[in-house]
Amino acid sequence: MIRDLQRDHGTAVLFITHDMGVVAEIADRVAVMRHGRLVETGPLQDVLRTPRMEYTRNLLSSVPSLVPRAPRPETTEPVVLEANELSKVYRERSLYGKAREVAAASNVTLTLRKGRTLGIVGESGSGKSTVARCIVRLIDPTSGGVRLAGREISDLSRRLLQPHRQKIQIIFQDPYRSLNPRVTVGESIAEGPVNYGMPRKDALARARELLELVHLPPDAISRYPHQFSGGQRQRIAIARALALDPDVLVADEAVSALDVSVQAQVLDLLDEIQRRLGIALLFITHDLRVAAQICDDVAVMQHGRVVEQGPAAEVLTNPQQAYTRALLDAAPGRGWDFANFRPVSEGIVATA
Repeated sequence: MIRDLQRDHGTAVLFITHDMGVVAEIADRVAVMRHGRLVETGPLQDVLRTPRMEYTRNLLSSVPSLVPRAPRPETTEPVVLEANELSKVYRERSLYGKAREVAAASNVTLTLRKGRTLGIVGESGSGKSTVARCIVRLIDPTSGGVRLAGREISDLSRRLLQPHRQKIQIIFQDPYRSLNPRVTVGESIAEGPVNYGMPRKDALARARELLELVHLPPDAISRYPHQFSGGQRQRIAIARALALDPDVLVADEAVSALDVSVQAQVLDLLDEIQRRLGIALLFITHDLRVAAQICDDVAVMQHGRVVEQGPAAEVLTNPQQAYTRALLDAAPGRGWDFANFRPVSEGIVATA
């Protein structure tokens, strides 16, 4: 649409983004900023092919590749999370006529083992976040089941659900809104354990350990959220989610609000935590590049249904469904090998 406006009306566009893939698709010239200063500017091809500044090179090399990471070996670890024919229907009442029903999720079946990462991918409105919220029981499913560590939790009352909540925790998309600005970081992290009966002194000691785990300084415990950057706040949110020693961590678009360099750091942190703690990760994202770098398995959703599911290396390199292929074709900057500062076509060597 923006290209059409430019072509039909001669419109000039100043496009602000942290997504280098989008830059590659839309820009004629690029200006790179850091700490409020312009550090590099020039024609698109010059900046992408021959970046002069180390900061620009780091930005480009941080863009996740669409080529999936090397698959981790299959595991016989126990299943910690199952969704069985999970559905969520919203009913919109009308003053006139019949109420309208919207199926946000329909018969979704997923399985996640300990220490593995399952990605749910799809465009906005595909139902992936609805599924995540039903699994965590932030909203109640209309039908179907959710089994957590072998226990059915989809039909439990709020009171009976309480003991099971600590086994599954969620990291939200916006690190600026998910933390209480009036509460110190230490109190935010300690709140969950205190609610489950841990003495406040022990909970704060646990908060210090978790801050170290997510690579934040010890004095962070007494500071407030506004004193941290977006990436640091997301690290705090991860520490808070880990405070109850959950079996399953749900990341709902947890890196989409971060620029590519910070995004890469948070993805590395999640991978490190998973290797150290053996935690299972349900990763919700619309970004196939991110899914390729963190997921063992992928479920692709469209209009509330899972249309394709399997190992990430297979689904993202040999998709069987037209919708999955369309998602891959629409990935911004698909034609660029950012890490090597060249178009993908230039990386192909012809052989006899």
